[in-house]
Amino acid sequence: MSANDLQGAEAVAANGAAVLLQDVWHSYGERTALQGVSFAVQPGEVFGVLGPNGGGKSTLFRLLSTLWVPQRGRIQILGSEVSAQREQVRRHLGVVFQSPALDRRLTVAENLRHQGHLYGLRGARLRQRIDALLQQFGLGDRSRDRVETLSGGLQRRVELAKCLLHEPQVLILDEPSTGLDPGARLELWKSLEAIRRERGVTVLLTSHILEEAERCDKVVILDRGRLVTSGTPLDLKSAVGDDVITIGAHDAAGLAAAIAARFPLEPRVVDSSVRIERGGNAALLPQLAAAFPGEILALTLAKPTFEDVFIHFTGRRFEGAA
Repeated sequence: MSANDLQGAEAVAANGAAVLLQDVWHSYGERTALQGVSFAVQPGEVFGVLGPNGGGKSTLFRLLSTLWVPQRGRIQILGSEVSAQREQVRRHLGVVFQSPALDRRLTVAENLRHQGHLYGLRGARLRQRIDALLQQFGLGDRSRDRVETLSGGLQRRVELAKCLLHEPQVLILDEPSTGLDPGARLELWKSLEAIRRERGVTVLLTSHILEEAERCDKVVILDRGRLVTSGTPLDLKSAVGDDVITIGAHDAAGLAAAIAARFPLEPRVVDSSVRIERGGNAALLPQLAAAFPGEILALTLAKPTFEDVFIHFTGRRFEGAA
């Protein structure tokens, strides 16, 4: 382990976090993209930053990937300040951008070889790293194929292999599942889980795909530049309640007022529906149907999802949810 590695390890041990944000602000002119965002990512976690388009995820990713520095606040990665120690941070950071960063006319092996050269890898060491990663990601028989001939899922695997060549300790990914079909998305997550399990890599990803939050150890939700909540997937869904009733109605606001007047409930109007969050709602369904027979168009009962979590904490639906 190098002196820099030792310094980074000591700093992480001191603050307990692989990635640390403290009161981070960033603006574009008069528009504030991030407003006082703070969170910590523990070593070895798979950490998700979830939010709708325009919520601040892309700005956050550019800051974490050292492309930009925060205008206010601080970001530390493995104990190094992104603002003042970008070169040191980059030595331990693997980055996968939302848009493909592969040369489509080169082969898989050529892409990996050129990436290795950027990090000073040469000769036998580089060949060993390439061979190991090709095997790890099931690309051994595709090394001589041009990237342009690969499916989207295979290209994502090449991108993961590429960013892991220099053995980073922290991996950050921007919307990694965008454009992938469900099968390729599942394979991507298997790869991420294997990276974390086998090498202890800390994984931080941004996503607007709600179901991906379920696979994370911890999630923060960004909305309009603010961090609205954070926690484990189980904790966040538990905050909603055991069940969620959704009621379709001709007059959602009028029905919500009538329900609140008749039952000890706190119904909420979201778009054109009435929502009720609490436990033991199954017994309430026939009571509601009997009490308001001419006003209810549809009545559903379901366990909380991450869209329910978003609604619970923001009061509106998740725009662009997938």
